[in-house]
Amino acid sequence: MTPRPNPASPESPSFGAVEVVCESVSSGYLESEVLRDVSFTVSAPGVYVVLGPNGAGKTTLFRTLAGILRPSRGHVRIRYTDPSAAGARPQLHYLSHLDGMPDGLTVGEALELYCRVERAGPADLERVLDQLAIREFSHEFVARLSAGQRKRVSIARLFLRPRAIYLLDEPTANLDPKVAREIRTLILELARDRIVLYSSHNLFEAREIGQYVVALKGGRVALFDRIENLRGRRLVIGVRLLEPSDHLAGWTREGEYYTRELSGPEAVPALLHDLDVHGVRVRELKEMNNPLEELFA
Repeated sequence: MTPRPNPASPESPSFGAVEVVCESVSSGYLESEVLRDVSFTVSAPGVYVVLGPNGAGKTTLFRTLAGILRPSRGHVRIRYTDPSAAGARPQLHYLSHLDGMPDGLTVGEALELYCRVERAGPADLERVLDQLAIREFSHEFVARLSAGQRKRVSIARLFLRPRAIYLLDEPTANLDPKVAREIRTLILELARDRIVLYSSHNLFEAREIGQYVVALKGGRVALFDRIENLRGRRLVIGVRLLEPSDHLAGWTREGEYYTRELSGPEAVPALLHDLDVHGVRVRELKEMNNPLEELFA
């Protein structure tokens, strides 16, 4: 069956049944409405970055798509099924920005618990230990893991049993840029040929991992387009440091950020490697000349 056209969707080839549909959705908490008249359709596999500043409605959208929140108006469908219905649950995985990992268990014990919940087998557990490179610390308590290790374990539980749709709410938040890039690479490898909605407030991250962008502003969809159509005149990267470094003496300073113009996104890995080699501790890396600035202003 060919999906019916939706003017809010980017043009893309049909992959069969429509997977995720929002139709004039409003949603929020008690009397506070966060999402307002949100409409879009996702029918093709790929990474759709839900982009917006804090408070734009990204987490509320994900909770509504996952069936945790019910829309006050409008409709959400996951493969033609209401997300709160029993038939929708096996179709998707939701990774909250609050990982909810059991600190009192070891990594292996935690994943065995999730295996029972997901009805996964020993072979599935062995597979994710290798895929996420977490076997070496599988006997460590979750509470003792670094932020990057903890995030790997959180993602491992999502891939114990494959799903058609993944909702990942800021999966690289509070990670240094090097670890964040490793996590994004893992997600791309594991979620190939599936639908991934991936929330972020960082346009550079969106460019690196996404094929499409869903930009939210004030709880509404401000833009739904292909990432490749969002082009600034120049690529200016800004880094915010954990501690001062003389290595960036030649960079331009803009507030808390040291900035530098690059030839293109392909130059970023070499830049990160250079900073790492010289002991520069980076808190955040972002694209400074954001072509969406007018939308988010």
